[in-house]
Amino acid sequence: MAIKTDANTAMMKNPNLSALQVVQAHSLPGLVQTEVEQLILRGELGVGQRINESDLATRFGTSRGPVREALRALEECRLVRSEKNRGVFVREISIAEADEIYDVREALDELIGRRLAQKITAPQLEALKALLVEMDDATQLKDVKRYHSLNLEFHDALVDFVGNERLADTYRRLTKELLLFRLRGLQDGGGFAVSNAEHKAVVKAIASRDPERAGRVLREHAADSRARMHKAADKAVAGNGTNTYAK
Repeated sequence: MAIKTDANTAMMKNPNLSALQVVQAHSLPGLVQTEVEQLILRGELGVGQRINESDLATRFGTSRGPVREALRALEECRLVRSEKNRGVFVREISIAEADEIYDVREALDELIGRRLAQKITAPQLEALKALLVEMDDATQLKDVKRYHSLNLEFHDALVDFVGNERLADTYRRLTKELLLFRLRGLQDGGGFAVSNAEHKAVVKAIASRDPERAGRVLREHAADSRARMHKAADKAVAGNGTNTYAK
């Protein structure tokens, strides 16, 4: 899968962009970073797995330079870790680290719920409901990978609909580290049917236009997600005697 940029198309869409701005917006290392990040978040590159630069360069049709730059950026995002003379690995986070992130995530989710109850539009509500239907379908098919992808889309939509870029950036930066935990939590921590029932309660609370209720319900969803993480972690500890998800 070669990665390509289309500077001419970008300039046609926005003629005010200079050629340099187009190149910067579509830099090859940035595109590679996005692709590798998705491989990690979808679980195709597993927790603790060594990342082979040559394999990725071949897969994306690039030299190793852009891959190396992309991995450095992902290390700054705390999704990978580099070990001298050993290489780059998908990062593992401890339960203690995840709990610290959840402390912040719960507060942010409450804020998101409150704001959405005050300002969400009818089309935005319909978009959320459509995602609920798709998640129901994935649940019936027991397609956890598909459900996981839709789950990310649902939470991205919630924070996007608030319309606060700083909030969205902060939220995504924090939660990216939790995504592998959340996938395992869906698989081993209580099931995604339970998770989607909570999503339906969130949408219903937002639609009620009651900020206090919506904030409380969304915060409770985050707390329940944390509980699923702990349940899955307990299974992992029983299986391999560690408090990370190394496999």
